[in-house]
Amino acid sequence: MYEHHTVPLLSRGQFAMRMASHVGAIGALVAISLLVGMVGYHALARMSWVDSFLNSSMLLGGMGPVGDLPNDTAKIFAGVYALYAGLVFIVSIGIIIAPIAHRILHRLHVEGKKK
Repeated sequence: MYEHHTVPLLSRGQFAMRMASHVGAIGALVAISLLVGMVGYHALARMSWVDSFLNSSMLLGGMGPVGDLPNDTAKIFAGVYALYAGLVFIVSIGIIIAPIAHRILHRLHVEGKKK
């Protein structure tokens, strides 16, 4: 996926396309995660779709659930989903930082080679 250190640095346009693909991957991950959370809250906590969306998006955003949960099954789901949402956040940051860090390190290597 990333160019070898012997290959020239990508142009700004190519780098923008790489970043766009990474942002698209994060968008897909977040959309799927939001859908899973909504279905779980709707099925297990008997919440409306709007309340399910609110709880799922709040957990994915790092804020925490809204409102009380009616049963132990819903509470266990909410706990597991909260742990999952934390991992999604960490993975998303890694996916965004990876091409930026690679470009910086690649540029340093290319400039170091010229000296």
